[in-house]
Amino acid sequence: MNAAMNFTAATTTTKPHSPFLTGGVSLLRTSPTLLPLHRSPPSSIRMSLRDDGPSLAVVGVTGAVGQEFLSVLSDRDFPYRSIKLLASKRSAGKEMTFEGRNYVVEELTADSFDDVDIALFSAGGSISKQFGPLAVEKGTIVVDNSSAFRMVDDVPLVIPEVNPDAMAHIKLGNGKGALIANPNCSTIICLMAATPLHRRAKVTRMVVSTYQAASGAGAAAMEELELQTREVLEGKPPTCNIFSQQYAFNLFSHNAPILSNGYNEEEMKLVKETRKIWNDITVRVTATCIRVPVMRAHAESVNLQFETPLDEDTAREILENAPGVVVIDDRPSNQFPTPLEVSNKDDVAVGRIRRDVSQDGDSGLEIFVCGDQIRKGAALNAVQIAEMLL
Repeated sequence: MNAAMNFTAATTTTKPHSPFLTGGVSLLRTSPTLLPLHRSPPSSIRMSLRDDGPSLAVVGVTGAVGQEFLSVLSDRDFPYRSIKLLASKRSAGKEMTFEGRNYVVEELTADSFDDVDIALFSAGGSISKQFGPLAVEKGTIVVDNSSAFRMVDDVPLVIPEVNPDAMAHIKLGNGKGALIANPNCSTIICLMAATPLHRRAKVTRMVVSTYQAASGAGAAAMEELELQTREVLEGKPPTCNIFSQQYAFNLFSHNAPILSNGYNEEEMKLVKETRKIWNDITVRVTATCIRVPVMRAHAESVNLQFETPLDEDTAREILENAPGVVVIDDRPSNQFPTPLEVSNKDDVAVGRIRRDVSQDGDSGLEIFVCGDQIRKGAALNAVQIAEMLL
């Protein structure tokens, strides 16, 4: 059995393999006007609803990541005694079905967090800044998927497989609220592969080039990519509402704002977040982030320079034993990770593991990493953080 075949067995989800699907529903059609995700009959109700579980709230539930929160909670049988589905006033009143039960989406207000133990936020930075602290005041532990609190000194920025100790002081059930930040998707995917190597040989410099899918810009961007693809193939001018230029059959610099140093915000997130997560302000990181016409899942080329030598065979063995990582590195068959293979999968795939020939000896490595931006890059990581609180 080759490495690519092993990936199917190693992954923890049972979702369809199409990058267009999440929870059995087309992610291109998961607008707030539809009933997304689990439409399970009552006979398939899981045991997640338990009196001894925490009370949950999902903020931004009608968005792509919010819906994936529900999917991951169900897939992992996360225990909860109650769950609130929260969204904007526009989406309030809509009905959703989750684990065989019907729920009405509630409008997010300052009173939404009464008696809520854990809140999973994915509604944008401005909403997080407004309602996150309010939830904490009510005693809720907020796991926030936005960039609002990532670089705040006393807010842990956590990848459970990488730096779980950062949130060791936060406890569930003591009535004290807290904020925990979910890193940026590109940072999570990169560090899932780079950290096991960093622990062995200490990374002194990292150069990252990302190839980021439409999913990183939300369901509307995915819909536009699908629409543009049809339009271009039919000889029509492409509809450009989400991005200012044609996306289908094209690629361009990530659409995040450009800063005074010439880097964009997405690139600087990789720089700053890596230093915080590794608790090492001396590590040198540079990044170039590119938007590519892939529907779902990001890819990254990562060049690593080490303090102590690390050969490619040892690196491959380390990665094969790293939690949440699967190696697809079949040189004879030219089979390496692809976004399509990791779509709807929990694990981050890594391949193209090779010595950097531009550096002396075994002081540098090149690797290629792919991970599902919505899954491990967002919802799964947040739910894993919540699991650590149990």
